[in-house]
Amino acid sequence: MSRFQVKKVAVLGAGVMGAQIAAHLVNVKVPVVLFDLPAKEGPASGIALRAIDNLKKLKPAPLGDVRDAELIQPANYGEHMELLRGCDLIIEAIAERMDWKTDLYHKIAPFVSEGAIVASNTSGLSITQLSEALPAAIQPRFCGIHFFNPPRYMTLVELIATPGTQPHILDQLEAFVTSGLGKGVVRAKDTPNFIANRIGIAGMLSTMREVERYGLSYDVVDDLTGKRLGRASSGTFRTADVVGLDTMAHVVKTLQDNLSLDTDPFYGSFGTPEVLQTLIAMGHLGQKAKAGFFKKVGRDVLRFDLASKDYVAAGQKADEVYGRMLKKPAGERLRLLRNSEGPQGQFLWAILRNSFHYAAIHLASIADTARDVDQAMRWGFGMKQGPFELWQEAGWLEVAKMVQEDIDAGKALCQAPLPDWVFKGPVAEAGGVHTAQGSWNPAKGVFEARRSLPVYQRQHFPELLLGEAGPQFETAGTTLAEDASQRTWTLDGDVLIFSIKTKMHAISPEVCEGLMAAIELAETDYQGLVIWSGDEPFSAGADLQAMLPAFMAVGVSAIEDAEGFMQQTMLRLRYASVPVVSAVRGLALGGGCELAVHSARRVVHMESYIGLVEVGVGLVPGAGGLTYIARRAAENAEASTGKDLLPFLTEGFSAAAMAKVGTSALESRQLGYVLHSDVIVPHKDELLFVALNEARAMFLGGYRAPHKRLFPVAGRSGKATILGSLVNMRDGGFISQHDFHIASLIANVVTGGDVEPGTLVSEDYLMTLERRAFCALIVHPKTQERILGMLNTGKPVRN
Repeated sequence: MSRFQVKKVAVLGAGVMGAQIAAHLVNVKVPVVLFDLPAKEGPASGIALRAIDNLKKLKPAPLGDVRDAELIQPANYGEHMELLRGCDLIIEAIAERMDWKTDLYHKIAPFVSEGAIVASNTSGLSITQLSEALPAAIQPRFCGIHFFNPPRYMTLVELIATPGTQPHILDQLEAFVTSGLGKGVVRAKDTPNFIANRIGIAGMLSTMREVERYGLSYDVVDDLTGKRLGRASSGTFRTADVVGLDTMAHVVKTLQDNLSLDTDPFYGSFGTPEVLQTLIAMGHLGQKAKAGFFKKVGRDVLRFDLASKDYVAAGQKADEVYGRMLKKPAGERLRLLRNSEGPQGQFLWAILRNSFHYAAIHLASIADTARDVDQAMRWGFGMKQGPFELWQEAGWLEVAKMVQEDIDAGKALCQAPLPDWVFKGPVAEAGGVHTAQGSWNPAKGVFEARRSLPVYQRQHFPELLLGEAGPQFETAGTTLAEDASQRTWTLDGDVLIFSIKTKMHAISPEVCEGLMAAIELAETDYQGLVIWSGDEPFSAGADLQAMLPAFMAVGVSAIEDAEGFMQQTMLRLRYASVPVVSAVRGLALGGGCELAVHSARRVVHMESYIGLVEVGVGLVPGAGGLTYIARRAAENAEASTGKDLLPFLTEGFSAAAMAKVGTSALESRQLGYVLHSDVIVPHKDELLFVALNEARAMFLGGYRAPHKRLFPVAGRSGKATILGSLVNMRDGGFISQHDFHIASLIANVVTGGDVEPGTLVSEDYLMTLERRAFCALIVHPKTQERILGMLNTGKPVRN
């Protein structure tokens, strides 16, 4: 690992992007100073202060914990330039004006400390030209660092060197951005709009041209170009609205201003579409202006109609025949689309053909390898596959022939032929650009392996592209036990790994049996156990569908047995003699949350969503979740000077009764599902590495399971207080009668039932109350309505 330490970062520019970059730095515990111009009125740092305050309101939330906004230090260029001396990384994120940026560089240069890296978040301006505004001593430490919006959620960060950037500077920054910020780094060449925006915006312009040609509406296009096509669910035009039509127009203008027919044969297709010009002129800039290609009026979504320059009803869907085509294997899918006679099929083939054509023509000029293009499109534009991956999967030479035939027939966007390397030599012989040896580098004429920086040793199972060679978590290591529900295995012979294989990693009786056996094996032969699956989610909860047949055949006693077994599994987990670490990523709901909280420690990816959500299906948490809430309240109360248990119980009760889900690891910590002693990991692919190290360190540190202790509960008076507030909510119309009934049962469990305040109880006692409540509800007609509604539609029923 690089020893480059980022102790503090300065972000220059408190616009939407700069402020959100600052927010993400705070998310991952990096101190940050947010600069902007001195305000003309009010506090001198008023611009930065307002930007920080606005972070609390933005959706999707840029902050993992909204309270952390106060950790961003506001500053202005008039008073606080000395603060730059204490920063190891300075990220410039002001407006896309070369003159404004270079003027700012002149001002900050005297305050940049020796060794600090300076980087521009420009989305497409020349990094080399920007560097010329800096003193010679700083130029080797300058580069581009292009985040994608919104920076908390988008994986991609492009790093762009100048001819004078020292290689070790880029290596250091790549290590920090990867491990420290949790991003996927792609190194781009210093060309207009770099890689992702160059390919992506050209693709959006191509799509708009083909939409006009085939006369399709924006809602139909979004239906075709979203998840059906393996792209972001927002499709083409909703994505444009989210990005901002003015932002998109600016990126288009960068292409127009910095390219020509001599440098880009597709230049003739870069004209700003009439619809984009019209919407911008009307001030309809997309989501931020509440109107763009789409507009929401009440509950209705409208789409823009260029002919009338007004909004009309939206909601049209694509012809289902094309939905069926898009489910076919890649080669068959492309052949069907190319040969289809309807405008929707012809449109789809045209935009795919154009993307293959454009990527192949420009690969050598914008990127080192085809891997960089495909990763950039996956991470920056939410594609399931990059253009080269899809092309390769569909049959390299066959697709190349179809594309070239269309070029020769004048159907493509330009007449430039596909490069020779497409048809001849190593790529044609290998059947594509991604191979076990590496990905195609057209400049060198070789398949080039991934960079082997030390930071990537922390990723046991990095995200692979189609055709690449690398370890697969499903088969790696040594398998000790495996069936349809789980795999118990080890990578290093020291720590055992338990991976759930069921759909959504639901916890079935078979999963519980496997976990019990894994704990037994770990206690006998290993230093610890890590619960980790190589894909999301961690677990969506108990497998209700697996319980239903037994319930129908035997009745509620079958459910009680299954719940009892799941509870005993959780207690076995908690009191295992070796450390059990849950490596959480994505959803950890219901039983998944209970699995995590009963582990000795949690290693949690930043983008994890944790909560007890059983109320949504008319049930109560039944595998120890409510017992955990009561025990944690007692532990927290014991550590305080107050004698009253109820204040420590209220938050946990509310979280369970209202099915609150933490929308980040940080927010889940607020809810009590992640503890301050747990580890939050920014990068999803480092989760297993950190979890294994945690388990190993705990073992070597002499880990012992906690004692089984009795603990006090709030008793009947605490329950009465909670019920009083529930009555007010029911009578005020905020919750239904069935909600009231469920919440009352939750209150009964977490307060210990009909006992005196302060009564000492065991976990087994509270789990019995849990089990009774769960079984009483599962036979309730209202709960059965909720369960069937969720199983049939995937949406909660409120009754």
